[in-house]
Amino acid sequence: MRGCLISALFLLLPSFAVAAEALDPARIVSAATGDWNKDGASDLALLVAPAEDKDNAIYLYLNSDVGKLTLNSAIPDKVWGQFELYGQAPAISPLLNGSIQITSHNDAVGRERWEQKLTIAYGNGDFVVAGYTFSSYDTLDPENTLQCDFNVLNGKGTTNGKPIASKGATILLKDWRDEMGQKACGAG
Repeated sequence: MRGCLISALFLLLPSFAVAAEALDPARIVSAATGDWNKDGASDLALLVAPAEDKDNAIYLYLNSDVGKLTLNSAIPDKVWGQFELYGQAPAISPLLNGSIQITSHNDAVGRERWEQKLTIAYGNGDFVVAGYTFSSYDTLDPENTLQCDFNVLNGKGTTNGKPIASKGATILLKDWRDEMGQKACGAG
């Protein structure tokens, strides 16, 4: 599956031109296909390593009426993670409901290990953060754990099995900051 996806990406390279620069295919670190806008055509989401010392970028393409992938959003410096050290590589994947999941984590460095998942949905012409899931544990203090699942749109969720609630919001992916989810979960 991954080989087919990579092959398809290389066939699409000419359409990867972003306003001022062409996307170097060597920087694509994770990809997902799905029908983000529910029009019956396959769309594309890319996680792209930064050219400079920043966080990873997200490129979101929608299939046009003529069957061509068109860039909808290019969001730089959005997803934490790196590829030089095991246990810190982020990933992007499709969900069965047509949403996108972006995962970042630290499974290797320091005593605090964590995983964060953003659920991204398409609506009203843009991509929004629909859900935030965060878990963490301290390798030296097994009692110090956090498990949070939060629906950003309706403001409801759970932290360590207890209900949490806040005002629901529609937050565009480009405007999202991880601190928003951490605050809702009581971690920030």
